[in-house]
Amino acid sequence: AGDPAALPEVFSRPAPAPATTQKTLSPSDLGGAKALPGDSGLDEELAKLRGTRIHLLLEHLPDVARRDWPVAALHILPDTPDTERESLLAEATKVLSNPDLADIFAPGTLAEVAVTADLGETRMHGIIDRLLITENLVLAVDFKSNATVPGVAGACPEGVLRQMGAY
Repeated sequence: AGDPAALPEVFSRPAPAPATTQKTLSPSDLGGAKALPGDSGLDEELAKLRGTRIHLLLEHLPDVARRDWPVAALHILPDTPDTERESLLAEATKVLSNPDLADIFAPGTLAEVAVTADLGETRMHGIIDRLLITENLVLAVDFKSNATVPGVAGACPEGVLRQMGAY
């Protein structure tokens, strides 16, 4: 038997103190209103649930043949009542079928992309709904499911503008 192998010096020092935990914010945590006048009829929790369901359809359906969307929607939203699922699918279909939006749902685009950045003492973490990267363009898309759509950017709620600015 010989001498035990000598360990590198790093193993004979105490471990460094753990890094301090930074406060983490989401772009949606930046305050400000997110609804427009006319966004009525759903309470906030139901509106969030509706938005989450539409987001799921917009995330997954681009990878499915259009003829199979109704069956896919059943699997994507299994706990959603049939009439509501049909309504949500109709809304998602309008978006996915819009020729002006075809590029953001094309093969090679990315869905649900996590991004994190340290901003001074705060860490910002968010999820970009769709990300399109070409040789000349980077386009970050964040879906909004507000019932009312503003005619101009200046009419967007401050909270939505803050969130988009963070991305």
